Amino acid sequence: MINLMKTILLGILLFPGISPLFGQEDLTATIKKMDSLYFAAYNACDMETQANFYDENIEFYHDSGGLATDKQALLQSIQDNICGKVSRELLQGSIEVSPVPGFGAVEIGQHSFINHMEGDSKSKPSKFVVIWKDTPEGWKIYRVISLH
Repeated sequence: MINLMKTILLGILLFPGISPLFGQEDLTATIKKMDSLYFAAYNACDMETQANFYDENIEFYHDSGGLATDKQALLQSIQDNICGKVSRELLQGSIEVSPVPGFGAVEIGQHSFINHMEGDSKSKPSKFVVIWKDTPEGWKIYRVISLH
């Protein structure tokens, strides 16, 4: 056990830009948790929590809606078009997380949306990418690419 700890410490000292394997597992668990918390707020129409997740310099790229760069306008659009009408369901096992050293992480996954205005019809799974920024205030959604 002591030899393993020495090896890990030596690796950190010699290669500071390379996280040990358990660091990646921690990052993946953290981002999965952040995804879950954000979309719980999304599905519950908790606009205050959603606002706290978005970085002030958000860029949201949507394949049918275009580019949104105004945080307040994005939140208003979610409130007007999503709240009580649509909910998100993650495709279990689809999330992949990669670190962005000195900045945050990239999350790639698949999800479906349930349209409650159309008899709870469920969309086919679609891909998404979220760039998470690690800030002193916590993890923030910095960039989003949403493909349907």
